[in-house]
Amino acid sequence: MILVLKTGTTEERISEISSLIAKKFDVSAQPIFGSEATIIGLVGDTSLIPLEELEVIPEVDKLLKVQEPFKRANRKFHPDNTIVEVGEVKVGTDKIVICAGPCAVESESQIMSIAESVSGSGAVMLRGGAFKPRTSPYSFQGLKAEGLLYLKKANKETGLPVVSEITNPLQVDLMMDFVDIFQVGARNMQNFELLKELGTIRKPILLKRGFSNSIQELLMSAEYIMSGGNENVILCERGIRTFETSTRNTLDISAVPVLKSLTHLPVFVDPSHASGLASLVEPLSLAAIAAGADGLEIEVHNDPANAMSDGMQSLTPDVFSALMKKMRTVAEAIGRTI
Repeated sequence: MILVLKTGTTEERISEISSLIAKKFDVSAQPIFGSEATIIGLVGDTSLIPLEELEVIPEVDKLLKVQEPFKRANRKFHPDNTIVEVGEVKVGTDKIVICAGPCAVESESQIMSIAESVSGSGAVMLRGGAFKPRTSPYSFQGLKAEGLLYLKKANKETGLPVVSEITNPLQVDLMMDFVDIFQVGARNMQNFELLKELGTIRKPILLKRGFSNSIQELLMSAEYIMSGGNENVILCERGIRTFETSTRNTLDISAVPVLKSLTHLPVFVDPSHASGLASLVEPLSLAAIAAGADGLEIEVHNDPANAMSDGMQSLTPDVFSALMKKMRTVAEAIGRTI
């Protein structure tokens, strides 16, 4: 439920109303100050709240019921776009954020070389997996703590914030000092114990859509994180599983504008995992920008043919540099920058 307040209501009074409602009806009452209106969002069991008791509050202009099960992630609760800050990088503005790097950290020299290359081409965040959940137990699972050390060194050398995947709640303390954004992979989108743990920290979370999950299920997973108090969530469309076998997954490009209409959270697209083919990363990246994505996560490897993970979908540094120029052109055409 949402209480839309009358223009001119003071912050002190808003705080008083929120505290009164939360205490009386045992719900969470969250004031949200928008550019056009101030609202109080009620989260919890609101079915037993007598509407007349809210309507008589002098500062309440109108009441709105929210039918969707996701509340904190709902744009109705937060009309203005959320901007997630990662150091000096701001995600969710008119400037599109490009995150690039290898699927997995393989060595110190590998991640250092790629970090310097993508930074020189204009990427502002570095991706790299230290822990890698793989379909086969015999596949490379990542360098783990050693990989985190290499990522930290790359961060110090280039200044690029680090995005790396977490696979287990027990890894939070280990990764905290090495990672700037915790990535939740598609396989863990509904690992609710992990999501609840990430709700207790305040570092940004890049939440990837599961390959067999609906948009509403993605938003409900975001709700798990946000209900714990961590509002710094970035959603990521990375392709879904369909009957089509020409690509690794099917990029749901419509998910971008749909999500932008439903939620205030920033939306990324991962064209690398969506296609599984390096040759398709460029057209999908350009389409994602045109569709309104706030950022892209692109896999780049200095030697894709010998990559230990996802070499077929990784761009070489030179190809990535050329793609950056094309993405800037598309971004400018829709009134944005990179």
